[in-house]
Amino acid sequence: MNARNVPLLFGRFGLDDFVDLIIRFIRLLGPQTHVMAVCQPSVPVLAAVSLLAAAGEDCQPASMILMGGPIDPAANPTEVNRFAEAHSLDWFERTVITTVPGRYPGAFRRVYPGFLQLAGFLSMNLERHVSAHWGMFENLVRGHGDSAAATRAFYKEYSSVMDLPADFYLHTIKRVFHDHDLPRGRLRVRGEPVEPAAIERTALMTVEGERDDVCGPGQTVAAHRLCNGITPAKRSHHLQLQVGHYGVFHGRRWQTETYPKVKAFIRAHG
Repeated sequence: MNARNVPLLFGRFGLDDFVDLIIRFIRLLGPQTHVMAVCQPSVPVLAAVSLLAAAGEDCQPASMILMGGPIDPAANPTEVNRFAEAHSLDWFERTVITTVPGRYPGAFRRVYPGFLQLAGFLSMNLERHVSAHWGMFENLVRGHGDSAAATRAFYKEYSSVMDLPADFYLHTIKRVFHDHDLPRGRLRVRGEPVEPAAIERTALMTVEGERDDVCGPGQTVAAHRLCNGITPAKRSHHLQLQVGHYGVFHGRRWQTETYPKVKAFIRAHG
């Protein structure tokens, strides 16, 4: 749910809460679950599966697919990573965290609002987005409705962002992008150490985009180094050529090149 619609009486939501939520879903769905994480959730998903494995639980997922996620941001830092490291946690809290207005059910909850997230996304490649909108206008003028509709559909999805709980956002900035707790072996959830090396039963696939300027190639594949208890037969890595971050999980190349490999991996380890 969008954080602005969650009343304060339901409490706060941080990174540990996200890990707990993933574990609850996996336990509910059972041991033949296949879990896929796109971008930031790669870290809490790997943490959740690590905790299940360390506890020897029967409901460990059959497979785990991590796509374009910051498992080790230091492996190949992007402009996003450098920006995060160049600013203190206090700066982020003062600059991008705000309070939900009184007209929403989640009034007075502290959030990182969706409109600021979208502004950040657009500013990374502003010229490209302006060009895309100008091209959509030209297609409409020329009567090329299908081309214009495709661009409109893309931006409808691209702009579908939610307000994030402040705790979740700030914990992620500090523990993932500032302190690099997971690759350094220091990540803890509710005091419990996260040990990816404990994973043996769950198959691991990582997916990266050649031109990803958010999570650069090398950041996600680092999961294989951490999960050294998984046999080679249960591992796979796919570097999708000619795509950026969004193209890792959306668009023509996802449909025709990446998705078939993901589907085959899941079926092979079902």
